[in-house]
Amino acid sequence: MLAPRARVVLLEREAMPGYHTTGRSAALYAPSYGPPAIRALTRASAGFFATPPPGFAGHPILTPRGALFIARADQIPALEALEDAQGGALARVDPQASHPLLRPGYAAAALFDAAAQDIDVAALHQGYLVAFRAAGGVLRTGAGVEVLSPDGGGWRVAWAGGGIRAGIIVNAAGAWADILATLAGVPTVGLVPRRRTAAIVDAPADPARWPMAIDVEERFYLKPDAGRLLLSPADETPSPPCDAQAEEIDVAEGVDRIETAFALSVRRIRHRWAGLRSFVADRTPVAGFAPGAPGFFWLAGQGGYGIQSAPALARAAAALVLGEPLPDDIAAEGVTPAALSPARPQVSAAASVRPAMAGDRAEG
Repeated sequence: MLAPRARVVLLEREAMPGYHTTGRSAALYAPSYGPPAIRALTRASAGFFATPPPGFAGHPILTPRGALFIARADQIPALEALEDAQGGALARVDPQASHPLLRPGYAAAALFDAAAQDIDVAALHQGYLVAFRAAGGVLRTGAGVEVLSPDGGGWRVAWAGGGIRAGIIVNAAGAWADILATLAGVPTVGLVPRRRTAAIVDAPADPARWPMAIDVEERFYLKPDAGRLLLSPADETPSPPCDAQAEEIDVAEGVDRIETAFALSVRRIRHRWAGLRSFVADRTPVAGFAPGAPGFFWLAGQGGYGIQSAPALARAAAALVLGEPLPDDIAAEGVTPAALSPARPQVSAAASVRPAMAGDRAEG
């Protein structure tokens, strides 16, 4: 979003972009999922997903899926809270009739989000990279930031084998964003990376038309994935920034929760992985210039919602970097610069400058 209007160099510490959280997403577009600001950004992303720019992708980025939020009898208050928060956007449905694997008697009630769709994350990511390069953007891989310091009216950035001077730094380092801020001498925002585990297992029948099933308190989810099923215990284990790996106990916990709720016997784990979802205290993204650090722009804390809200958050961040108002359609959804600002009370109250952990490495 910035490359057509500014000279942009994107630094990626890995050998290829999208190695970490982007490549490990559950890949669902769900306007009902996340805190208010995320839901607003997700709604504002709908137009891009439905009609991307010409040539952006060779096929639709979204395909229908639907999301079923299920609740046991003791979870009815949580279901009602979700229903109220969505303002009637979700429909009450018979849980037993809505998912063929749900165990009889497990769920007392359910809500259905018909707007939820699968996202082709690879196509979306590739489309953005192609557009970035076409607009003159420069990508440097294997460029883990080692030096980031104020330099006159800008910033000096160096990595093994290279360096640049930039007027503005956009800190989009994911789980490493606080580490990068510490390297720059900028107060952190209290970012906490949290590990989430997923596994692929066989399905007892063709799941192509099944909805994604989500525990209303997000203790598990089950989603069709290329003829098989993706399951997760929806864990949120605090972790240092790292190449997260699935742990046996978390996989086992996910299998147990799924087998309790669904008539599914998991005999084999086809594939397992983990990714880091990074949050600040109020679980809302941070997008804005750091107070007292001219030219240092935060773009972090997307949590588990980064893909579904990417089109709108990218446009919002670009506008803020350029000193412009938020785009009208994003503002119309209730998003404000103050709600995203690193200076908002919910962030600044929890933030502190922390030393880098042993083994931490900056990413830019």
